[in-house]
Amino acid sequence: MNILLKLIGTGVSIGAGFLANKTVDMVWAKSTGKKPPKDGTNLEYSLRSALTFALVSSAVAAIIQVIAGRGTQKAIARINKSPNEV
Repeated sequence: MNILLKLIGTGVSIGAGFLANKTVDMVWAKSTGKKPPKDGTNLEYSLRSALTFALVSSAVAAIIQVIAGRGTQKAIARINKSPNEV
């Protein structure tokens, strides 16, 4: 049962990360009026904007990872406390 919960937690984490990535991209585009500086091919972006985007994206990813990990641990604890029903 724990393996199943860990797989579900991983899936939730990946899904949440995908949604967070799209949200950060959308907020960046609306606030700056430019596409996010994801690839290094467009030299229009300054180093400052690329570093700012990287820091914001990393912070959001770290928050999502912590929330998903805690949620998975809480779910595992709840399953272990409750009796198995058939």
